[in-house]
Amino acid sequence: MNESMDNATRHYSSLFFLPSLRITLAVMAAACVLVLGVSSSFIVIGTQGVLYGFSLGFSVFALTLLCDYLVTTVILGDDPIFVMRRTSAASLIGWVLWLALIVPGIFIGLSVGFWLWVDLSLLGFAAVLTLRSVAFFSVSTAGAARGALAALFQPLLCIIPFLLYWASFLQVNLFDILLFLVAASFLSLASANLLVSLIDRLGLKAYGIPSMSLFRAFMLDWTSGLNAPLERYFERLGEDQDIETFLLRFEDAKTKAAVVVPMVHPGPFKNLGSSLLPSLMKHEFEKAFGGEACVPLGILGHELDLASQLQNQKIIDAVLGSAKEATLTNKAKPFVKVTEGNVTVCCQIFGDVGLLSFSLAPKTTEDLPQELGRFVRDEAKRLGLKDAIVINTHNSITDVTVMEESLQALESVASRCLSKAVASEESSFQIGAATVYPKGLGLRDGMGAGGITAIAAQVGAQNACYVVFDGNNMVSGLREKILSALAVLGFDESEVFTTDTHAVNALVLSRRGRSRGYHPVGEVMNHDLLIDCIKEVATAALGGLESCRSGSLSLKVPKVRVIGEARIEGFSTLIHEALERAKRVVVPIFGVEGLLLILLLAVL
Repeated sequence: MNESMDNATRHYSSLFFLPSLRITLAVMAAACVLVLGVSSSFIVIGTQGVLYGFSLGFSVFALTLLCDYLVTTVILGDDPIFVMRRTSAASLIGWVLWLALIVPGIFIGLSVGFWLWVDLSLLGFAAVLTLRSVAFFSVSTAGAARGALAALFQPLLCIIPFLLYWASFLQVNLFDILLFLVAASFLSLASANLLVSLIDRLGLKAYGIPSMSLFRAFMLDWTSGLNAPLERYFERLGEDQDIETFLLRFEDAKTKAAVVVPMVHPGPFKNLGSSLLPSLMKHEFEKAFGGEACVPLGILGHELDLASQLQNQKIIDAVLGSAKEATLTNKAKPFVKVTEGNVTVCCQIFGDVGLLSFSLAPKTTEDLPQELGRFVRDEAKRLGLKDAIVINTHNSITDVTVMEESLQALESVASRCLSKAVASEESSFQIGAATVYPKGLGLRDGMGAGGITAIAAQVGAQNACYVVFDGNNMVSGLREKILSALAVLGFDESEVFTTDTHAVNALVLSRRGRSRGYHPVGEVMNHDLLIDCIKEVATAALGGLESCRSGSLSLKVPKVRVIGEARIEGFSTLIHEALERAKRVVVPIFGVEGLLLILLLAVL
């Protein structure tokens, strides 16, 4: 899954590294006015040559600006991808290609004749038009007709100053040149359309969706944050499942805190599917009931990504509608932690429900298989509990994954931890909770919109703390620093969690091991400042301790549309395969086009 997402993300890297509009225009001005102006000054000797050369350069630059503006605002006015910055970047790339033929044509033409400059300039026109046709046919959402017009507009207008120049100083047949321009326009559009059609067949064969339509949907989300087009495909190709969701609520006169664990993976990335579910659930629950809510990760993987925001809302509505149904109890047992090798299992029992968590820190703690959660729940019931809420702490990541090797140990340690927790003494308890939203930290830093939530639990003489980051995993070693800081504050036991929100994914092009596109918590954050935030929120939670009752429930939300790991991986792989096919067919398609244009020039 990660490898296929890596391939897809890599193909969008240019979107992150396009220069600003100001830099694009400055480089294009230098290319047109200086490079073209200086080189074309050699054609006519003297001051007149310099004047006409720079006039040519300035005129094509001015026309390019005008064309880019009209393409962006009029021809493709409702296209969210081709804003002025990207349209101008496409023109700049075109001018680099065009000048690569124009400039040699001028200087070689000084020796063999300027007919070579004309021919290479015309071939450059065809090359630029072909490039633009591929870009607009592939990426633009405006449709084939407007895409073709956008591709043609700038090259056709910019060839006019060349025609005037050639007519003034060179003996050229304008009728032959116009004939070539018509033929080149037709061949370029046809070749680009053939390329796109061949790529579309991959998607049609695999999913009944043209590859480029899927590609455009990805692009809309990557470039403009528009998730609806891609989510429509997710909805179309997903399947319905009943989604189990667990809730542990603490209240005194009103709700004090809540732990919500939907059996949904918060992915696949950015603002798609269930990526935003942890922060959405937190804020909606707090809005409805008050208190502080957190949404740590359950025991599952990408096989249960939701298809759309609509599906998120189904689960949120179900939780909010059922939250008051839980039977309340005022008894709890102390926080128990059992560690064996790199496996750590924590358990605390509230009433007749156990709250368990798994960590392999400081080694990688990534997605855990659903059968582990089922094993723990069965074991809890065997020991006399009504149920267990099982959490993946998802709190350490390195370049090495050891989860498969650790599965048997996880089950063994979980059994011991449950037995120890069940055997401990029960008493009344107090709960305090707080949330902090660290200033200056956002999605690109690895911090989701849910911030950092701390829940303090006092059972007898023991103080325990649960710290939940709205982020996707955590750099190895940071968890241990946080636990040490919490111990200094007076907590006897504690654990650190992340929500695994994929809202932070596909926003940056970092590289960490095999994965890229996001920062785990602590990778680009100052650890000292982060721990200061932890101390602040944990101290606030400890200071807010009040006697509470707890209520837990599990509910099934029927017919929730999910887009499983296989589909997401297939989509990601399809984009990679489509571009690989493009590499294979681009040379024969455009090679034939180029050969036909060269033969046409020879005839004319």
